[in-house]
Amino acid sequence: MAEVFWWVVFPYVTLTIMVVGLLYRYAFRQLTWAAPSTNFLEKKWLRIGSPLFHYGIIFAFIGHIMGILIPIGVYEALGISDHLYHYGAIFGGGLAGMMVVVGLVILLIRKMTIDPVRIKATFADYFSVLAVLFVAVTGTYMTIVYNLTVVAYEYRTTIGPWFRSLFFLQPRYDLMVDVPFIFKVHVLSAFALFASIPFTRLVHIFSFPIRFVNRPPIQYRSRINFRKERT
Repeated sequence: MAEVFWWVVFPYVTLTIMVVGLLYRYAFRQLTWAAPSTNFLEKKWLRIGSPLFHYGIIFAFIGHIMGILIPIGVYEALGISDHLYHYGAIFGGGLAGMMVVVGLVILLIRKMTIDPVRIKATFADYFSVLAVLFVAVTGTYMTIVYNLTVVAYEYRTTIGPWFRSLFFLQPRYDLMVDVPFIFKVHVLSAFALFASIPFTRLVHIFSFPIRFVNRPPIQYRSRINFRKERT
């Protein structure tokens, strides 16, 4: 039964690959955990693309928590109408999605056109950017185009309960049968992206730089200026 595979087997397989892969990489390949900075290779486009992407992904993450993990009953108890929720989701989520997409496009162009960055880029680097970009594009399309031109789809009564049911080990795959196709593509591509995390630099999203705020800044000096100071 196709529905059982896509909405029960596939999510658990991808999450298992992610968890086991993360544990293996942390145990045996810790030196590859961090994402090396390319700031010293090129700064202009990185200063634009990186903040757009990172702030956008944070806002998108918060939006997914509000829409998927928080039951619709909570909003009803708080007196938040469906119209008000969807209004905020379309404009807030749309803005976050656009930030992620624009930021990733800038970073991708930078990776392809700036020679020092392009030389250091690997297949996994391109794959991770393109994979996240695909998920972001489908999500932004759903939020802005589909909800405004087709219908404001109420995913809080289908995708949300299905997703939460996975964590209780009682997956309600029947809730996903009549979900619009573009939403299914977005969900499945997101789970596929989860499975790829241990094998790319996306692994650094599970690092929590608590000491980063108090850490002194790293200074880069050219060899020429350093020799002049020594003499």
